[in-house]
Amino acid sequence: MTDIDIRKDGHAGRITLNRPKALNALTYEMCLAIEDALWEWRADPTIKLALIDAVGDKAFCAGGDIAERYATGTAGDYAYGQRFWRDEYRMNALVSEYPKPVVSFLQGFTMGGGVGVGCHGSHRVVGDSSKIAMPECGIGLIPDVGGSYLLAHAPGHLGEYLGMTTDRMGPGDAIHVGFADLYVPEDKWQGIKAHLCADGDLAALATAARPAPDAPLKEAQAQIDALFGGGSLGEIVDTLRADTSRFAQDALARLSRSAPLSLACTVAILHQLRAEQGDLRQALQLEYRFTSRSMEHGDFIEGIRAAIIDKDKSPKWSHDLDRVSDSDVAAMLRPVEGTEVTFERRSEA
Repeated sequence: MTDIDIRKDGHAGRITLNRPKALNALTYEMCLAIEDALWEWRADPTIKLALIDAVGDKAFCAGGDIAERYATGTAGDYAYGQRFWRDEYRMNALVSEYPKPVVSFLQGFTMGGGVGVGCHGSHRVVGDSSKIAMPECGIGLIPDVGGSYLLAHAPGHLGEYLGMTTDRMGPGDAIHVGFADLYVPEDKWQGIKAHLCADGDLAALATAARPAPDAPLKEAQAQIDALFGGGSLGEIVDTLRADTSRFAQDALARLSRSAPLSLACTVAILHQLRAEQGDLRQALQLEYRFTSRSMEHGDFIEGIRAAIIDKDKSPKWSHDLDRVSDSDVAAMLRPVEGTEVTFERRSEA
């Protein structure tokens, strides 16, 4: 059994994540395999679309496999993690810019690295079990793998809310926010996949799609926009503290569990992308400015220790909510010294 099953099936190039016991967490080798397959299929006239799915009912992909990055980072080797992020981000851009349709089926948890694989394609399918989130601030990172681009283009200030609180979206909210396109009952998925492979015709998707379920965040849009419209972490925190509603206090409690430096940089990145109308490539490059420094100068190692290694859920962050300065943010988001994210096909492929 391999971690990823890549094959041709009729008129479809198939990519199936196959680590169900690990919630299909994405390894470095899986990232490279996805990239290689997509490049190969670009020039294959018999392949009309790429179809990405996963084994198991609990998760499409619950994130990136961070154990190796933690191990190397604690040993003072930051180069491995930096290379992982650069290669992963290049793959994310390839999915987004692919000249053929990319259809993804997002059951269960789709978080972090799973968003990078499954939420940049042309036809993103969700069902009743779908739970999509960007939980990176909770482990000392920022919404990456192009997640900042999706959040920056979400209606109003839902991007700040989701990126900072790490709240999960059900199928209706995922479509409303822009992380998915189609709601299809999951008992129809296997039949649709068979049709897609047999004839490469996307009509089967349109026929099976149903009206999206309720979107609670859409209903809370006005309140979220009022609470998360501040220009910095400090302004948003002040607004939340001044609002005694249950919604605001719950959001504040969620923020209080995440890394303040990550929260502040998330706000800065989303505002910059909106102001400059940045595209996905710019988002990935901005994200890399942070992630490439996250082990040595940020809270990533501590966040993983508390959440995954020791599991004490008591991280000791480098900053308090009220003490993240503009200079702290600027230091994490200044241009990268050394190798940056590039988007050309890697030479060893």
